[in-house]
Amino acid sequence: MTFELLLAHADTCRPALHPGLDESALHSSPLTQSNPKPKRLWDALGDLDDLRAQRWGVVYPATPAGKRLLELIEPLRELRQQEQGGAPVRTYAVTPGMDWEEAHRWKARVLGSEQVEEPDRPRYLLVLGDLDEVSLELQQVLATDALVGRLAFANEEGYRAYVAKVLQRAEAPSPADRARLLFYTSRDGTDATELGYRKLVEPCLATCARHQRTGALRVEPPRSLADDGTAEGSSIGRFLAHAAGAEPAVLLSVSHGLGMREGGWLSAEDQRASQGALLLPGHERLTAAEVAARPFLPGGLWFCFACFSGGTPALSAYAPWLGDLHRDGAGRVTRLLPRPGERPFIAALPQAALANPEGPLAVVGHVDLAWSSSFNDQGRSRHERFLGVIKALASGRRAGAALSSLLRFANETSASLASSYHQEKAALTAGRQYSASLAERAHLWMLYHDLASHVLLGDPAVRLPLKHGGMR
Repeated sequence: MTFELLLAHADTCRPALHPGLDESALHSSPLTQSNPKPKRLWDALGDLDDLRAQRWGVVYPATPAGKRLLELIEPLRELRQQEQGGAPVRTYAVTPGMDWEEAHRWKARVLGSEQVEEPDRPRYLLVLGDLDEVSLELQQVLATDALVGRLAFANEEGYRAYVAKVLQRAEAPSPADRARLLFYTSRDGTDATELGYRKLVEPCLATCARHQRTGALRVEPPRSLADDGTAEGSSIGRFLAHAAGAEPAVLLSVSHGLGMREGGWLSAEDQRASQGALLLPGHERLTAAEVAARPFLPGGLWFCFACFSGGTPALSAYAPWLGDLHRDGAGRVTRLLPRPGERPFIAALPQAALANPEGPLAVVGHVDLAWSSSFNDQGRSRHERFLGVIKALASGRRAGAALSSLLRFANETSASLASSYHQEKAALTAGRQYSASLAERAHLWMLYHDLASHVLLGDPAVRLPLKHGGMR
């Protein structure tokens, strides 16, 4: 089995890792223990789409800038308060830069406070600000069992435009009662995107088409664009045309994300503008500029599968492992990872899409290296991990509830890792030899980080603005 990486250089467009790493590379993985199993803070039996039952809250940086962000989303807060039956929206000011331990302590002490009864504790949490304002670690800790999304824009106008779009779609939903379901693959000739097409996109498309025909999935007939660059016109034009259309749609796209130029970033601004943009056939680059000022998936929801498509962390989960690998390919990738002291950030591409009045309501992106391990298990397709999200979004589920089906797999993987460590410790305590496969544990380690690095950008309470909510 080979682990393919969906990352390309921003200047030359060459794959950052070719060929991919074979599974023997996992023998050097750090095998750090997984996150603790989340303490249950909410009623697991409640309707996840009912804000009266689940409640909605806001997490913002405890800074003057954070207070300003609260003011900018006030119309959205009023809407969600109305949807939860008038119950006050709880807001939480947090210290910037929390690490994993601090995030776990904050969640247990503040969000899980016994002074707040369970029915009043918000499960939908909107995080405000960039990754250096409210840390990615806190967002991922919350997302183990909360339904979390984030809004981060470079200026106040982005927040205003997004809030206005959500309110407009809530007040005037589409007359359509069935979603459009779109699939896109940048078949640029690399092993990584070809594997993504065969093991993720094709099986998801086939299953959705079958369910649509039988009536099990109430959507329009799914459409797929597997672009190999041979058709007339530009790849960017074909991608944008595929995502156009007035009626709300769910789009799953698979491509390389852009990483560091082979000659290095020109500046921090250059990195923030380009990292996480998408590589399309013909070495064309889909950047923020292409989705900012024209209709692009209006009122829709976008699952963007590519390296750094959601953002760039302060430290990659894979940095220690790749740094210890004595292989040329691993060394090249290591040079592309965030460096100590660099500012983490949400990618410019989803920011532009969300700020576009004729753009999507939410984007699911990846905030680290995106590997094939999440959908390809030793040659077997594991597309169902993502299929559940796509079907839930298309059926009118709220975005946070839909993504929880994918993060559930991350939690299960984390629990398997924790069990493995527990069994090993118990065996050593009893003087027995631990016989479990370290290779299997390494697979779990990589899978956990790959799955947990998918984050929701946008309000987690949004849903496709279909007639009757699209849910029947």
